[in-house]
Amino acid sequence: MNKQTAIKLFETKQIRTAWNEDEEEWYFSVVDVIAALTESDNPQVYWRVLKKRLADEGNETVTNCNGLKMQAPDGKMRLTDVADTEQIFRIIQSIPSPKAEPFKQWLAHIGKERLDQLQDPELSIEQAMSDYKRLGYSDNWINQRLKSIEIRKELTDEWKKHGLQEGVQFASLTDIIYKTWSGKTAKEYKQFKGLKKENLRDNMTNKELVINMLAELSTKEISEVSTPETMTEHEDIAQRGGKIAQEARLKLEAETGKKVVSPLNAKKILSIEK
Repeated sequence: MNKQTAIKLFETKQIRTAWNEDEEEWYFSVVDVIAALTESDNPQVYWRVLKKRLADEGNETVTNCNGLKMQAPDGKMRLTDVADTEQIFRIIQSIPSPKAEPFKQWLAHIGKERLDQLQDPELSIEQAMSDYKRLGYSDNWINQRLKSIEIRKELTDEWKKHGLQEGVQFASLTDIIYKTWSGKTAKEYKQFKGLKKENLRDNMTNKELVINMLAELSTKEISEVSTPETMTEHEDIAQRGGKIAQEARLKLEAETGKKVVSPLNAKKILSIEK
């Protein structure tokens, strides 16, 4: 599957999705859809029970669901059941939920939104801004976050150009960048902020976003002029890029007497702003 993964928001619930360019079709994580529609404490178990019942009834929807690797709450890429729009509609019919109709409208909107974005990429940015605003983030933070997304994509495009793979290799290099500039791996950083499945960058302060952008931008720029060929060379470049940001962080902390790496998460940040 030639795919592009993304997180979509239904109300405030995150739905992992993948766009199949070859089929021009969205695929949605079934477990995430169930979590958004039900009050189940364990949507994985809910899906297992529902899947068995539908299979026993001879419903072909569950047998046609694909398995696709998506980022799990622990940050690792794990196989999860996904379904296209038509299959999701059928699954929804078997889930008693007052949110079923709003969710169907949301699915229809997602489909149209993607077609519009293929014609005008700027709409993708506008959608991201709308999602963050709905969650309560400030305009200043949103601008920084969107810029960080752009810089991150430029870095991952550079890695892809050199044949690196999404998943383990990307995560390993990202950890080196984080560890070098902040002193923490992604996992340690999330624990420091009291996060579990939440996105780390969505829980960074403006200062953290800026320093991390500097680290990723520096890594990309060094890679472009160094043309690394091995993973070891990429690891060295990631460390060098992170080092530039580390020096900036230490200088800023020395000048202001304030730590850049903060235990604040989105919930606390938004609470302070309000």
